[in-house]
Amino acid sequence: MSSPCCLVECAVCLGCSRWVWKRCRYVGGDDSETWPFATPEEFEPIPRVCRAILAIYEDDLANPRVLPASAYRMNPAWVVKRAGYESTGGCAPPYLIYADHESRDILLAIRGLNLANESDYKVLLDNRLGKQMFDGGFVHHGLLKSAFWLLNQEGPTLERLISEHPGYTLTFAGHSLGSGVAALLTVVVVNHRHRFSGIPRERIRCYAIAPARCMSLNLAVKYADVIHSVILQDDFLPRTATPLEDIFKSIFCLPCLLFLVCLRDTCIPEGRKLRDPRRLYAPGRMYHIVERKCCRCGRFPPEVRTAIPVDGRFEHIVLSCNATSDHGIIWIEKEAQKALDMMKEGLAITAAPAKKTMTRQQTIQEEHKDALERAVSLNVPHAVTSSEEAVADAGAIVQSKPEGRINWEELAQRLFDKDEAGKLVLKKDVAVAE
Repeated sequence: MSSPCCLVECAVCLGCSRWVWKRCRYVGGDDSETWPFATPEEFEPIPRVCRAILAIYEDDLANPRVLPASAYRMNPAWVVKRAGYESTGGCAPPYLIYADHESRDILLAIRGLNLANESDYKVLLDNRLGKQMFDGGFVHHGLLKSAFWLLNQEGPTLERLISEHPGYTLTFAGHSLGSGVAALLTVVVVNHRHRFSGIPRERIRCYAIAPARCMSLNLAVKYADVIHSVILQDDFLPRTATPLEDIFKSIFCLPCLLFLVCLRDTCIPEGRKLRDPRRLYAPGRMYHIVERKCCRCGRFPPEVRTAIPVDGRFEHIVLSCNATSDHGIIWIEKEAQKALDMMKEGLAITAAPAKKTMTRQQTIQEEHKDALERAVSLNVPHAVTSSEEAVADAGAIVQSKPEGRINWEELAQRLFDKDEAGKLVLKKDVAVAE
């Protein structure tokens, strides 16, 4: 009688042991092991925007405390505006607007979560998974409201800078909490380019550093040509679909929460994840900085891999002691700059680059088209094909000149309703390009 029970127990033990072995051997580099390497041309802005985000933490850029003044490579005279918590009133994280005349770029950088500030938690907690649709998908409600507030405050400033500096790119960047605000801000601006001097879509960029999962899969793929997520090795935040509010409510017991999430997500089939329209993902194209390998101690020279993944999009928590430290903006800036320097040294040794800039741009466009079609083939809810995206893109720029200055609060009122408590809630089935 006991023999069958022993066999069952042995089978269960073997199965659990196999799962534990696989999970313990799983490292961050496994997520991107088949991806191609990034080129220095496309990766070059990333260390610069990381330094711009770090500059928000400084009281005086002429006498910085976080990094040496020489490391920032920023001209304090080109800072257009800085806003702290007293200016935002808790509606958005602190931010900085910088007119980089050397790189011909207008940059709006947003800092990450401040664990000691209550208003940041209010932005995170203002959400419920699958609350409402937005632009044919789902987004984080609090981050979207924060993006609209920021646009209403700084929209006229951005319009003026774009008009004064034709030919400049418009870049939004953020870290952690700020990355979600920057990504959703980019979605709104891309769909209202006629309000920003008709700036072409290819001159709008977003860099989400250590990104929060803030939009559904169809939106993450749809805007992969303008939004770029940067992830350092084992960073936990882009890998867990657990709502942000649950993560940061459990911040002091984060390792326990990550372990439980790892157990849960391992048992969910990939197809079920893809078919869930409410599941949120890190946005856009991925740049994965890999510097550690399985069963190898210490950090190795970093390499950067890039792709627009649809299935297997950073779905597995890495059981690593570096899962939280890899989330730090200082570490990301340091490793990104080191990786960029190594890429440039490699090109200097080579007689000619393997892919010229024009060829690489064509490859990036093809990758985006393939990702859109892959999302459709996998039956991702609300996915669009490349042809549908082209039609929508053409329709968004019918008005090349603004008909008066837009009030982004009025636009928000068309997108939101008020509940019984007076709080803004998104209307059902609303389109961002309304």
